[in-house]
Amino acid sequence: MTKRIFLSLLFFLLISSCAPAAPTTAPVPTTVTSPEIWWSDAVFYEIFVRSFNDSNGDGTGDFNGITQKLGYLQELGITALWLMPIFPSPSYHGYDVTDYYDVNPQYGTMDDFKNLVAEAHKRDIRIIIDLVINHTSDKHPWFREAKKDPQSPYRDWYIWSETDLKYEGPWGQRVWHSSTSGFYYGIFEAFMPDLNYANPAVTEEMKKIAAFWLTDVGVDGFRLDAAKHLIEDGVKQENTEATHLWYQNEFYPTYKAVNPEAMTVGELFGDGLNTIANYIKNDQFDLAFNFQLAASFLEAANTEKSGDLARTLQVSDKSIPDHQYATFLTNHDQNRVMAQLGGDVNKAKLAAFLMLTSPGTPFIYYGEEIGMQGKKPDENIRLPMQWTSGENAGFSTARPWRAPASDYVFINVDAQTGAADSLLEHYRALIQLRNANPTMQTGDLISLKSNHPSVYSALRINENGMFLILANLSKETISKYNINLNGAGLAESAYSVETLFGAGQAAGPVGSGEAFQEYKPFENLDPYAMYVLKLISK
Repeated sequence: MTKRIFLSLLFFLLISSCAPAAPTTAPVPTTVTSPEIWWSDAVFYEIFVRSFNDSNGDGTGDFNGITQKLGYLQELGITALWLMPIFPSPSYHGYDVTDYYDVNPQYGTMDDFKNLVAEAHKRDIRIIIDLVINHTSDKHPWFREAKKDPQSPYRDWYIWSETDLKYEGPWGQRVWHSSTSGFYYGIFEAFMPDLNYANPAVTEEMKKIAAFWLTDVGVDGFRLDAAKHLIEDGVKQENTEATHLWYQNEFYPTYKAVNPEAMTVGELFGDGLNTIANYIKNDQFDLAFNFQLAASFLEAANTEKSGDLARTLQVSDKSIPDHQYATFLTNHDQNRVMAQLGGDVNKAKLAAFLMLTSPGTPFIYYGEEIGMQGKKPDENIRLPMQWTSGENAGFSTARPWRAPASDYVFINVDAQTGAADSLLEHYRALIQLRNANPTMQTGDLISLKSNHPSVYSALRINENGMFLILANLSKETISKYNINLNGAGLAESAYSVETLFGAGQAAGPVGSGEAFQEYKPFENLDPYAMYVLKLISK
């Protein structure tokens, strides 16, 4: 059963279950609308709230600060936001939660957050939040009770042993931690004890938490952190059968019953495409991050070769149905794009072009669109957003929680807004092109062969149109090249060509036979040239 059919049936059953007793007269026919799979068309923007925009001058980003910048995000073309953890937490990053039913007071009040959601929805921008369900903080009242009293009902909400079982975690880390009342399991850190989903009470509580945020608060879904580590099977600590079954039989049906249009995106770092596909095909997540494709985008831009990218795109589409994967370049756990590309703006433009013209749902990390730098430790890849060249990068009127990068005086939103050749305007043009053309969002991808290793070419195609994606990945002008359109399934007819993105009008029309085999839309491809060409059947 496909996901679209499943959601339609689920929505129908929900309506049926709420129906009154059969009327004595014939009912008026009604139309049941299938839930909208809106995330397939979305462009997401990942925000670390602490670092995005400070509205009240305390040096910390907040919900009202994001609300103030919704106009910027809307103009950029963003249609959905992913907010990193917003729950109360003793850490700066928030991935150790102390209360799942409230917000971090440093970010504002629950009313502030609800206002952000409402204002975003007015602009047709959805919001999902980071939901950390694998573990809590060791400061959470549940864990404090569990550690203090072995007879506490919360004791079995966590995983305990009377002795140190001593086996290590997947990357060689310590996972059994000592306490005053025994050893407890925590795959990441001692201050992040894992929840015990073998206890039905934990499952029921997590269902209530999800329902609260979807109904009482109004968010549109969740990013599931550390998704593959949920339930352990002895020394097997990732992607266990119990983990798959929990998402499939417990969590997915629950949040879809609350809101059929709610979505989840899973973080499965380090896993192959077949493993990722299992979570999508079996109705466990709606999307999963495609880390292999992210690495291929950056590799193509860095090495000036397209081969591995074409293969990864083909395998992704073969493995994961309906392009239900999330694309990105880097996120909050990785060195920033510009740092990985050696500060080269041309390569950053190429990486953005490759991602935003490919299948999948793109996620942009805040500041990526202006070329913010940053290398680990993590705090340095989560620095304040660089809005202006003024004091504190325009992020705050007070001393920020962490100083912005020193390059903010010339790398900032103000400096790049309206500058035709800027990275920001490059992102804006690509996002708006994608939003305006459904084929660029959900169309299939056909990789095309070229006789030059630095020429990337592909077709995006569906019933709404046909687009040729073309890029010179190198710093050299390329004259001796052609693109082979044979085998792409095009009709045996001529096609006119319209340049939608890039400088200059492409040669056309494109005909069948030899013209398909050796199509050369431009006499020369300038260094780092990028094009989106619309093919129109004559």
